[in-house]
Amino acid sequence: METRPAGGGQRDGQGSRRRREIVAAVQRLLGEWGSSDRLTMRAVAMEVGISAPSIYLHFTDKTELVWAALEDRYGDLAARMAAAARDGDEADPRARVRAQAYAYCRFGMSSPGHYRLMFEVHQPTAEPSRISGHPARHISASLRAGLHSCEENGFGLSLPVDQATHTLWAGLHGMVSLHHNLYRDESSEELILQLADGLVDSLVAGAPGAPFIAASGSETEASRRIREIRGTPEPDGPRP
Repeated sequence: METRPAGGGQRDGQGSRRRREIVAAVQRLLGEWGSSDRLTMRAVAMEVGISAPSIYLHFTDKTELVWAALEDRYGDLAARMAAAARDGDEADPRARVRAQAYAYCRFGMSSPGHYRLMFEVHQPTAEPSRISGHPARHISASLRAGLHSCEENGFGLSLPVDQATHTLWAGLHGMVSLHHNLYRDESSEELILQLADGLVDSLVAGAPGAPFIAASGSETEASRRIREIRGTPEPDGPRP
């Protein structure tokens, strides 16, 4: 049975230490299992060496526990995206969105284990009212702020800001997931970033006040590379 020191400050310090130990245990188990499906309060308690009820002194349920364990992963990605935006052209909000997209893709390709835990494995189901508390909110907030800045500076968006944000995020995630699960050695960072370029171009006009220009018949380096992967030598033509 755990003993508690008499001083309030010591109790607070012990509580913070115990919380960190629990979070570290969850991180180890998630990394080992690659999913939260087997994760239980009892399993975490055994990993830490405490009783299962003790965990409820720090976390209300499994959902909060998993989110806390992954918080630093999402925070790392958000920090990289923010740094990329800061390093971009201060006078060009569109370039800063592109820089964020690149940072997202590079994180996913360079840290596949972390990325899979964050976005590709099953996490505990949460009530809709709690979703806004998921640590992935840092990612959507960063992209939303970038697109909102584009709109404020006169760059037209092909969709409303909230929808454009999730369309961009979903597209970037799809590219990274395909890289992990399908292309593997047949793909490259260059191709993924070219696809990210196309996604940004489809959502944000090329210049303040400029209209969107359809380019369905145009050839790009990305389309040529995809054709090579598919083994198709020429662009697809009209079907009879």
